[in-house]
Amino acid sequence: MTERRPEVADVFRRYGPRFLEIYDARLSQEQRHVFRDIATCRTAALGGHKLKCDTCGHEEISYNSCRDRHCPKCQAMGGAEWLDREAAHLLDVQYFHVVFTLPEKLGPIALQNKRQVYGILFRAASETLSTIGRDPKHLGAELGFLMVLHTWGQNLLAHPHVHCVVPGGGLSFDGSRWVSCRDGFFLPVRVLSRLFRGKFLAYLEESYAKGELSFHGKLAALQDKAAWSSLVWSLRELEWVVYSKPPFAGPRQVLKYLARYTHRVAISNRRLRSIEDGKVTFSWKDYAGGSKRRTMTLRAEEFIRRFLLHVLPKGFVRIRHYGFLANAVYAQKLALIRRLLARPPIEDTADPQADGPDQADETPCHNGEGISCPRCKKGHLVVIEELRPAVEPQIEDTS
Repeated sequence: MTERRPEVADVFRRYGPRFLEIYDARLSQEQRHVFRDIATCRTAALGGHKLKCDTCGHEEISYNSCRDRHCPKCQAMGGAEWLDREAAHLLDVQYFHVVFTLPEKLGPIALQNKRQVYGILFRAASETLSTIGRDPKHLGAELGFLMVLHTWGQNLLAHPHVHCVVPGGGLSFDGSRWVSCRDGFFLPVRVLSRLFRGKFLAYLEESYAKGELSFHGKLAALQDKAAWSSLVWSLRELEWVVYSKPPFAGPRQVLKYLARYTHRVAISNRRLRSIEDGKVTFSWKDYAGGSKRRTMTLRAEEFIRRFLLHVLPKGFVRIRHYGFLANAVYAQKLALIRRLLARPPIEDTADPQADGPDQADETPCHNGEGISCPRCKKGHLVVIEELRPAVEPQIEDTS
């Protein structure tokens, strides 16, 4: 029998009490909620259903999922449902992948001011793309694009960046034609980088001046205006990383990419190697070392702490659409663009999650009804009883 693979939830359940002894007072309300959700996901604490095969009579229990957007097990189904809707937005043109990354110095500031800094990241990156796209020296058209926020690096430490998926062209300002970019080339990354840096720092300083940023612990010195000005000056001297990857092979490859990136969490269960002796070992890609695959071992409490660093503020939207793909206008503008291109909407029936190397390899989040019987392989499971949640809280909210 195949040995069960370790999961993030196993770490939370096994070492959660010890973690809370150390970090309980430092957890935000959102972090407490995520901790509880992941620890109780698919356990009796959330209730479930008793299932029975309609052919052989085999019975089993399926516990409910937490459906938290930070849960590795629950994001697989969320991504699949979202992807069905996103496929309707695809155009039959080349697509590009652009990444805007914040310098390492801003990581700790972002962790203490998530809503403000991540919001500025979206604003600065989206305005940069739109501004350069509209410039007649480059494309001279309205772009449309999707942006996805990732806040982590492969080692689970802070590494805020946004992934952008952009059609290779735009709608002319008078709406009369589709303006294509050069084959294989989107926009100059050096120009994007300089404008992104300027916009981000301008909005960050504005937020600081309004008193919207808070600093504590090792960052407390930044409350002093001289220290803050020194930091901003040093950030202006850096070259900010904006990376434009080669164009996708086609719209169907865009779907596969979106399946891998849009609903990814800080670490998937697939990357876990072992949980033993109070430590967690996981695989990671060392980009600074030639993108080699390596393993890292952390104490379980540190693993949980790093995972919870990436819990987003309540209600914060991490997948956003801009330009002619903005929610308020995409239906009308996509119809216009398709008429100009004289091409029908893209239809895709392939499994977009088939080859994602870091996909959460999870069983979809449903009650189990309708799936094939694991015993007889002929019948299907049907719900015969609903199980009420067990009163077994995993973490107390003492905030």
